[in-house]
Amino acid sequence: MKHNFDQIPINKLVLRLGIPAMFAQFFNILYSIVDRIFVGNIPVTGDIALASIGVCAPALTAISATSYLVGVGGASLFSMSLGKKDFESAKKIISQSFQMLLVLSVIVTALSILFKRDLLFLLGCSDAMYPYADSYYTIYITGTIASLLSLGMNQFILAQGFARQGMISVILGAITNLVLDPILINGLGMGISGAALATVISQLCSMTYVMYFLFSKQNPFHIKRCSPDWKIIKKIIAIGLVPFIILLFDNLMVIFLNACLRKYGGLSLGDTYISAAAIVQSFMVLITCPAQGITTGCSTLYSYHYGAGNYKKLMQAFRSVFLLCAAFITILFIIAQLCPSLFVRLFTSNPEMISLCSGFIRKYTIGLLGIAIQYALVDGLTAMGKVYFSLPVSFFRKFIYLACIFILPLITPLENVFYCGAISDIVGATFSAILFFVFIRKRLKEELMPDLC
Repeated sequence: MKHNFDQIPINKLVLRLGIPAMFAQFFNILYSIVDRIFVGNIPVTGDIALASIGVCAPALTAISATSYLVGVGGASLFSMSLGKKDFESAKKIISQSFQMLLVLSVIVTALSILFKRDLLFLLGCSDAMYPYADSYYTIYITGTIASLLSLGMNQFILAQGFARQGMISVILGAITNLVLDPILINGLGMGISGAALATVISQLCSMTYVMYFLFSKQNPFHIKRCSPDWKIIKKIIAIGLVPFIILLFDNLMVIFLNACLRKYGGLSLGDTYISAAAIVQSFMVLITCPAQGITTGCSTLYSYHYGAGNYKKLMQAFRSVFLLCAAFITILFIIAQLCPSLFVRLFTSNPEMISLCSGFIRKYTIGLLGIAIQYALVDGLTAMGKVYFSLPVSFFRKFIYLACIFILPLITPLENVFYCGAISDIVGATFSAILFFVFIRKRLKEELMPDLC
């Protein structure tokens, strides 16, 4: 399917690219979910170990976000070059991106270790949690280079239309993690350290496959050693900065939620609610990552057809991506409202915790369909380099979320703070849809079809 985006109908391309990317992200999140399942079921220390992983999660996700800074930025620029039939620029972009990821992985690893303790306590860690959080975080950080290269460079596999190969790289790591978790956590008695080590080994497997593919004959755009091209680097960062900042602020929302639960819940109830929040966030990741897999997997269509100046196909891409994303989210919404306990029981057998988390999930997911609108617009606009549109669309929802975290505990019982997700999804999606249909769509038409405006 490589480079024949002009001949295949958009709806078929969305299915061919979006569904494998969705499954790839689903398997990708198994890293964290499987870790949490096994850790949460460790006898005696399971609950506090699970809460420790929840505390580490924002920092580790922020590190992974660095891969999107280069991967999404570089792959979008790469696809635009393909749309313009500028293959020489495409070769330069993929090589520059690879070298950027290598340099960033070294910098990120060093900074993450240097500020480890302060960072973990800033994220809501308690003295009781720290030994567990420290162990998990330190081992996980050693796999930074594998994580960044596998996630970042996989975007270039997807950008060429190799959706199946992109999915395989992720599935390989997920299966490795699934096999190693029980062996290292329980079999060898490593506990939470075993969960982190299993993840690092799994990321190495994914990275090996991605590098093998990109340096093989299947990839016509071979990676070569080259001097830094600051013009290309600036363009990559300009586009990739949007998903990077968005992921950082997603983590900030988790941090503020944990801080809110700690402040208003006190020491004992705070730990319980933070553990519950870790389970709720695990469920949300099960929804948001595959949904974003659809939108990012199809982002090459936006970049390609924007580069080719095809307004009609761009609008078809927006519509088809939204419909596929909405169909997936609707299924998860039904599960969230009817039987959330099925998911919660994977993490804990405590009846009180099962009841607590099930209620929190129902509250958090009432406005879930709004995510489909947000992701389709934000990722599509970002792929075209329209950061001045995509940032306001994304940040408005995040502002509503943070406002709810600060306001709700002041006027309602603490458990109602979990409505922050539903409120921000509904209000954010409404704002995004109005902005797109009233303003953004008109601007795109004027740019790409000036003779008809």
